[in-house]
Amino acid sequence: MTENIEAFGQNSIRVKDGEKNIYIDPFRMKISPNDADYILITHDHYDHFSPEDIDKVIGKNSVLIVPEKMEKKAEEVADKFAKLVTVKPGESYEVDGLRFETVAAYNILKPFHPRSCEWVGYILKVGGKRIYIAGDTDATKEAKAVKCDIALVPIGGTYTMDPKKAADLINEIGPEVAIPVHYGTAVGKPSDGQIFEENVKKSVKIEHKIRFKPKNY
Repeated sequence: MTENIEAFGQNSIRVKDGEKNIYIDPFRMKISPNDADYILITHDHYDHFSPEDIDKVIGKNSVLIVPEKMEKKAEEVADKFAKLVTVKPGESYEVDGLRFETVAAYNILKPFHPRSCEWVGYILKVGGKRIYIAGDTDATKEAKAVKCDIALVPIGGTYTMDPKKAADLINEIGPEVAIPVHYGTAVGKPSDGQIFEENVKKSVKIEHKIRFKPKNY
């Protein structure tokens, strides 16, 4: 079910929809495939909106999709794209054949991702499945209302949910598959993935897409 999904680290993700390549928040890319049909950005922090990494994945006719309130910042790369599209939370869109919904992504008690910024997660409608890419968020009422088949959720803590809170969210929304992201690099430890898995109900399949290099002792 998830063979079309890759997670490179942080919230850097590629989803294949047939011949189309959808990137979300490309960051610290070790490859330069320049094959993106769509690049979706959840918010403007450096580890989610990285012009250097956008250059590594942008294709000849790529479409850039960003939250409305970061449109001005996106203009520094917009001239490289065939189209720039801005979005707001809680809406449904179809852009050049790509169908998706947006979900508000924000912190509840922490200051790092204010609700007023109107940053987003995305629910992609790909291959008959609803793929939720939560972005940097806590377990908000909007996140708890998501209906999806596959969920990619941040578990690193500090700026987002920690492994146990992310597991609680997954247990509430009940996707078929959950994939932990946004951990083991800037925040969180590689072992957080196991803590997340141990706290998710057995009815949800956990897939670990981010690969970490073993430590040298």
